[in-house]
Amino acid sequence: MSISTGGGGQTFDEINVTPLTDVFLVLLVIMILIAPIIDKSDLKIKPPETRNAKKDDESRGILIDIDKEGRISINAKAMEPGASAEDLQGRIKMLQKGMGRDDVPVTVNADGDSKQRDVVSVMSAAAACGIKRMRVQTMQHGGS
Repeated sequence: MSISTGGGGQTFDEINVTPLTDVFLVLLVIMILIAPIIDKSDLKIKPPETRNAKKDDESRGILIDIDKEGRISINAKAMEPGASAEDLQGRIKMLQKGMGRDDVPVTVNADGDSKQRDVVSVMSAAAACGIKRMRVQTMQHGGS
């Protein structure tokens, strides 16, 4: 690349990088100055705290446990291995009748290593029984 500058016969064989370096340094300074401002402008959302929240009385609802092997127990009574959806529905309906109401809340405690299909089958059986209030949570393991 050669550029002649008129009568002097002088040619430029290199690109002058000084203006490019100046532009990059200005951008770097701008980024250094703006970075702390951007960090402080993030939304800091603190979830609400509940101090006097009522815990659901487990005796008023149905508690379904699923372990990692897929064994299901309803209100601490184990179902036989390989229980069908109809068996689950029958047990849930029996508990609904025993409590005398149809709007019984169901809590599904699933082990963190349980299979998704087991949880979905339990939820489907509960929904087929007309359960409207359902909560899924993971089991709390003891120890640290």
